[in-house]
Amino acid sequence: MSTTSAQLTVRGISIDVVYKNIKNLHIGVYPPLGQVRVAAPLRLDDDQVRLAVIQHLTWIKKQREQLRAAERQSQRAMATGESHYVWGQRYRLKVIERPGRAHVEVESGRLLMYVPPGSDRNAKTQLLQRWQREQLRLRVPALVAKWEPVINRDVSRWTIRRMKTKWGSCSRETGHISLNLELAKKHPDCLEYVLVHEMTHLRERSHGQRFVALMDKFMPTWRTRRDQLNESPLAEEEWIYPQRQC
Repeated sequence: MSTTSAQLTVRGISIDVVYKNIKNLHIGVYPPLGQVRVAAPLRLDDDQVRLAVIQHLTWIKKQREQLRAAERQSQRAMATGESHYVWGQRYRLKVIERPGRAHVEVESGRLLMYVPPGSDRNAKTQLLQRWQREQLRLRVPALVAKWEPVINRDVSRWTIRRMKTKWGSCSRETGHISLNLELAKKHPDCLEYVLVHEMTHLRERSHGQRFVALMDKFMPTWRTRRDQLNESPLAEEEWIYPQRQC
């Protein structure tokens, strides 16, 4: 695929542009600090891209503000009293230091973290991430089994990874799907949406009209679920021009 790149400045904001053989123009705002990237059709020139960015400048600035706020909030001390999310529900963390096996439990609206005395922030963070990974591993197999016959594609393998700019990814060649560890914090509907989104890519590579039609067929509520997921400032935000898609 032929591509060229450029860098524009619009109202003081640096914009990375890649011109590709694609149908629609995509504007994305990416964590951690809100870098703006544009994927534009080869038929457009810099002035047309600049105009598209200006038309969505209010939206872009909002996403940048959210991402920068999220970056400040993301440095957790992993101390009693902090708020943490599990499957879209807010819990107060209670750290309990005692000898024995380190583990995490949810009980009566609290997230209980049992750790050896003297455990530092890094050890607590790793413990919580292991627990979150296990929560996803408990849910994903049933979802894959549910959607394989619907989408008519098999998932050969799935993995859970920490990803900075994507909720999920897939390989059409191998049928391998990766899911973001952060999904353990979101409502279960969001996990299901991301999985269906990636499984649909096993049938259609792009985000074009055929992809949207397939999503409408498989999951008529996908737009609501996508918007629910993207309300989080940690999400990768993307505007597909001229219509918002996935």
